[in-house]
Amino acid sequence: MFKKIKSKIKKVFDVVFSPKSHFSKIVADGNIEDAMFNAFVYGMLGGILVMILRICNGATFTIGALFNAIVIIPVLAVTLLFVFGGLLMFVSEITGGERDWEIAIKGLASVFFIYPVILVLNALAFNCWSVWLISVLADAWILFLFYNIVVYCMHAKRNSALIVCGIIALFLIMVYCTDYHVGWLMLKNQSATLACLV
Repeated sequence: MFKKIKSKIKKVFDVVFSPKSHFSKIVADGNIEDAMFNAFVYGMLGGILVMILRICNGATFTIGALFNAIVIIPVLAVTLLFVFGGLLMFVSEITGGERDWEIAIKGLASVFFIYPVILVLNALAFNCWSVWLISVLADAWILFLFYNIVVYCMHAKRNSALIVCGIIALFLIMVYCTDYHVGWLMLKNQSATLACLV
């Protein structure tokens, strides 16, 4: 048990500080269930942490909140894994990378430790400026990791990957610069976003 925890911590450090080394080692071995399980567990961890934060801030504990934390959010995490997997396969296709679904899912699952981190950071946002700052930094971090997965895990052409990620970045900038940012921020923290509308 201790070895597994130590291994997961090492993988987190590798992703953060040495993404090229980490993503280059991912191979297809037929064990996609482990990637799905990781996404589910990280989703549950994030859901439980957010529920605890809300209770500490005065929210009432309910069965609905518990169900949301241990079922809805983890299932959403697995769903996001496959949605981003489809996006990754599309980007890999147009940038000359691998066409292996298993490698794509494994590459994405290896960075799903950021899911509970982002959920907690979004929950900690308390006003307009904090939700903006957290949202922008989180989106930039996700895009950076996505680029590394495309290049080092899917072995896409670096210049092509830069162009595609640049287009995604421009799309996000357009969202933040228009009224669409309200809906985007609402998905992350409704109360903090409402402070932007006052």
